Amino acid sequence: MRYVRRTWMWGLAAVIVATLTIGCMNLGSMAQDLPSTVPVAQAQGEGVELTVYNQNLALVRDLRDLTLKAGVNEVKFAEVAAQIDPTSVRFRSLTDPAGTYVMEQNYEYDVVGTSKLLQKYVDQQITVVTEDGTTYEGYLLSGSQDLILGSSLTGGSVSVVKLSAVQEIKFPSLPEGLLTKPTLVWKVQAEQAGVHHAELTYMTNGVNWYANYVAVVNEKDDGLGLDGWVTLDNQSGATYEDAKLKLIAGDVHRVTQPRGEARYVAPTVSAGERGKEFVEQAFFEYHLYTLQRPTTIKDHQTKQIEFTSAPAVTATKFYVYDGAQMGYSRYYSPITSQGYGTQSNPKVYVMLDFLNAKSNGLGIPLPKGVVRVYKENPEGGTEFIGEDQIDHTPKDERILLRLGDAFDLVGERKQTDFKRPGDRTIEESYEIKLRNHKDEDVEIRVVEHMFRWSEWTILESNHEYEKKDSRTIEFRVAVPKDGEVTVTYTVRYRW
Repeated sequence: MRYVRRTWMWGLAAVIVATLTIGCMNLGSMAQDLPSTVPVAQAQGEGVELTVYNQNLALVRDLRDLTLKAGVNEVKFAEVAAQIDPTSVRFRSLTDPAGTYVMEQNYEYDVVGTSKLLQKYVDQQITVVTEDGTTYEGYLLSGSQDLILGSSLTGGSVSVVKLSAVQEIKFPSLPEGLLTKPTLVWKVQAEQAGVHHAELTYMTNGVNWYANYVAVVNEKDDGLGLDGWVTLDNQSGATYEDAKLKLIAGDVHRVTQPRGEARYVAPTVSAGERGKEFVEQAFFEYHLYTLQRPTTIKDHQTKQIEFTSAPAVTATKFYVYDGAQMGYSRYYSPITSQGYGTQSNPKVYVMLDFLNAKSNGLGIPLPKGVVRVYKENPEGGTEFIGEDQIDHTPKDERILLRLGDAFDLVGERKQTDFKRPGDRTIEESYEIKLRNHKDEDVEIRVVEHMFRWSEWTILESNHEYEKKDSRTIEFRVAVPKDGEVTVTYTVRYRW
């Protein structure tokens, strides 16, 4: 006898504790014995490759051996992912690809469970044993809440057994059509009899990965060490034993389907300092990274693998004041606020900038992910100083991080004058005060955004500025320690 214990939750649609007893039969083998008039071939696993995109999507390539007879065969591929997309399945015999093809495919996912068994056994006889040792036998009339047993289907006595009191439920056999795991079932036409080396590929949701970075800034704030990690999360409903793991970096377009969406990305390659776990190569318009050893990815498991390490990267810390609160991200950006000119943000952003170049200790494609930044403590150890998220960054591109707001730097911005010399002309004057309470001189980059719906001209300014784009100017202002500097300018708009 085989006993499988289950925990039932009282008051829910499930139950408290039940033991399923399948009389003199093995549950696993029963699940595979589907009636058929054609030969049944059980596919034996040989190896699996897993290509993961960080869009909750993976491509599975499964190699298996199966014995086929000439003619029509029924082939079962068990242990596929529960979140498989059946429309993406591709099967081929590597032994005889021309003479072997799939006539029909079914995805069987009616997996065995206590509630499934109770549904299947309505109007059939079962035996129930309660916690006090009492045994009830009868026809199951209902099992959706409490168990209702009748001495017959047409009349007689009826017993109601509280699910909270159930210790064991005995079923005479496993009902037809239930499986112990999701299974693909095919009708395969084969011209050549014998063992076929077959390949199964399919897409599945539920497998995701993302990059995480840890950066440690040195004492002078002019350099950092950067380590990159791949975090792999498998919720697909399958375990991939000794899999060959590949990761794709890039944004792949997919058609939205009713079963759910998926997007994707992949990790970066080691710079060579740590044994080169991943090897990178260009693939179409993306980047492909292959782990140089097999790894087992269990279902409901989160796994982390280091993929890059750069111990000496030159970096620059600087400060940005955006008094109109237009946001720091890509901080040379056009105006987006309806209250422009009337609000003042006192915070000064702390930024960190470095070049992703080989000459700077990097020079590798960096997948998007969160960068957590620490700083060396003079007394030993490190302290967390901020984090930001980067997008996919090719080599030789700059990376800009916002770490937080400077405690000892303050900005104040106000509109000091407004004129309308003509129906299609306005003039505005601004005053920006920068205060430095640090014990050292600093430079603050003051970003100002021009109206995007008009032509503009700076009429006067007490500091030099640089035009960053068609709607943004930047002042670089030196502010002495414990000092204050005021920036003023007047802009004219025409439309």
